[in-house]
Amino acid sequence: MTASLPLVLTMGEPGGIGPDVTLAAWSQRQRLELPPFYCLAAPDVLAARARLLGIDCAIAVVDPGEAVAAFDRSLPVSSLRAPVDVNPGRLDPRNAPAVIEAIARAVGDVRSGVAGAVVTNPIHKKTLYEAGFRHPGHTEFLGTLSAAWTGAAATPVMMLAGPELKAVPVTIHIPLRDVPMVLSTRLIVETARIVAADLKRRFAIAEPRLAFAGLNPHAGEGGSLGGEDEAVVRPAVDALRSEGIAAAGPFSADTMFYPEARRSYDAAVCMYHDQALIPAKTLAFAEAVNVTLGLAFVRTSPDHGTAIDIAGTGKANPASLAAALRLAAELRRNEGGETSEAA
Repeated sequence: MTASLPLVLTMGEPGGIGPDVTLAAWSQRQRLELPPFYCLAAPDVLAARARLLGIDCAIAVVDPGEAVAAFDRSLPVSSLRAPVDVNPGRLDPRNAPAVIEAIARAVGDVRSGVAGAVVTNPIHKKTLYEAGFRHPGHTEFLGTLSAAWTGAAATPVMMLAGPELKAVPVTIHIPLRDVPMVLSTRLIVETARIVAADLKRRFAIAEPRLAFAGLNPHAGEGGSLGGEDEAVVRPAVDALRSEGIAAAGPFSADTMFYPEARRSYDAAVCMYHDQALIPAKTLAFAEAVNVTLGLAFVRTSPDHGTAIDIAGTGKANPASLAAALRLAAELRRNEGGETSEAA
């Protein structure tokens, strides 16, 4: 089905590799089979970075409705209102308003029907915190924007989705020492419900199978290595089964990610950030995509960070951004919304 809505891509941290991978992805749009998108960014920043990188890329300042028509011959850009003054490889909190504006406007564009889904370039959290940003990260901010859209509380859930593994951390951007205090049966159940629902709605998996990692080594070894797995994780798995969700575990995390084990489930639900992200990024660092579940809109992002140290050097790999763009279009199609065909 040919449809008319482009994806909207945010600028991300302008001192990082967001501009680099955006330009590289667009310049390879046919080889990478990218759907049309436009970028919420500062056009002069992108043009300057293209010259620095030696990328032949015309920049077209457009309204979102003009993006699809412009995409074949130029990178469509919708200009940010906040100023951006940046040198690649340098961070400046004064650019934070533009970074935040891009995220909020991207969601607004999907809400108003001019874009099909949101794809975000990486942000630098510490720089935003220094400018007064009050959210732990992208995921939580997007949850707030989704709640404002629907009028109902949103529980955003992070998933790293790659060709061989979909992994979800129940707790996200908190210190490891705080995980046992934050983790609860209720939180695990709530997270898993959202995962199962989005696997059905957006990933087109009719009967999702979820495998749960234990918090402790050997999933607690029957309580001898920690009681949380029997007291907190197992009751969550039992509750989900009673609701008809195919849930299994808790399993020892060190045996969950080899090939035979991965074939037994559609998503791994892990208890903390690195328990999920280490296997996901190890298996597919250049192809994994960060997907936020539980939102009123589709949102994907590359699985890497801002990579300040290589910004402007030409070393940044656009593969994860390309995967994020393709997956965003696929998820939007699966839920029955409009998307644009690949270039």
